[in-house]
Amino acid sequence: MPDRYAVLPPLWAPRFFSVVAPALPHLILEVRSDMPAWKQAVIISCSIVIGLFVSAVILIGSGVPTADLIGEFAASVFDVRGFHAVLVQAAPLILVGVAASIGFRARFWNLGLEGQMVWGGIAATAVSIHEIGPEQLRLPFMALAAMLAGMGWVAIPTLFKLKFSVNEIIATLLLNYVATYFLYDLLYGSWKDPSDAYPHSAQYAAAERLPDIGFVNVGLPLALFFALIVWWLAELSRFGFYLKFIYANPAMARFVGVPIRSAVLAAVLISGALAALAGFVISSGSTGRLTQGFFEGYGFSGVLIAFLARNNAAAAAIVAILVAMLFVTGQSFQIFYQIPFSMVQMIQAIIVMCVAASEFFVRHRIRIQRRG
Repeated sequence: MPDRYAVLPPLWAPRFFSVVAPALPHLILEVRSDMPAWKQAVIISCSIVIGLFVSAVILIGSGVPTADLIGEFAASVFDVRGFHAVLVQAAPLILVGVAASIGFRARFWNLGLEGQMVWGGIAATAVSIHEIGPEQLRLPFMALAAMLAGMGWVAIPTLFKLKFSVNEIIATLLLNYVATYFLYDLLYGSWKDPSDAYPHSAQYAAAERLPDIGFVNVGLPLALFFALIVWWLAELSRFGFYLKFIYANPAMARFVGVPIRSAVLAAVLISGALAALAGFVISSGSTGRLTQGFFEGYGFSGVLIAFLARNNAAAAAIVAILVAMLFVTGQSFQIFYQIPFSMVQMIQAIIVMCVAASEFFVRHRIRIQRRG
């Protein structure tokens, strides 16, 4: 019995397409073997511009005047206070961006950046509260303690992955919650500031604060220094060659004798140390104490920076400054136009989707060929 709901093409359709189809262009999709770096940069830049345009339309639709929208972005560059705020914000963003990029190069999807930041802040604050070491060495001790804490925390999901093949995405994400609630337990408990009973730690001493050097805080050159070190490790050293091999073809890397476990472990420990150092930079450079929300939003931003920078540490430093401009401008929108922080995160997501879409044009070529 024939299907009564079947839709048959009209009788004129075959004749129509036989006449029209030869006149239509034929689109051929080809896979690119290679593309120059400058062309990739142009395509990605165009995708970012499209993402910013879509974001601007959304903000204008939310009630932000067009002139004020342009003025807020311009103020983050041309206004002295605004640009200083961008540089302060850029330091931890550079560190989390580089931390994510070095982990991704080892095929370890480190989504626990915020948890590692939390432990970096906790370890640095512990050195401050217990006054470990002489006062003139307190800052280096705080930084070292933060890095060791981040390495220890990220070692947990790393060992689970290498020994038991536990998915690191799930493990690192869940460990973020463990670190966050441990932080809350401290700030609402024994580390609560006795002067105002508010859930943050006591103020750091002057010797425990990252100082300013001229126009910038020490946190920025510190972040740029580690970005340069990671760039050298990833691009010019034997360790970086191993990581490229592992990222391109893990099975072949194992077959030719690349020390996969050692290389992955080293890369992930560096990632955790840098993320924790970002927590120290915020606590010691910006807030001057351990607060309950100092890490929020940095995990997603670190992944965004690594993605836009194609896991290149030098490029991540540049992208982090642009993301810092977005952060500072978003804070102005929150204060003066009551734009929620979720909308700032939505703008970041729009940019990520636009850049992800640009990957199609980086890897493929569309060629138009006339029929006949």
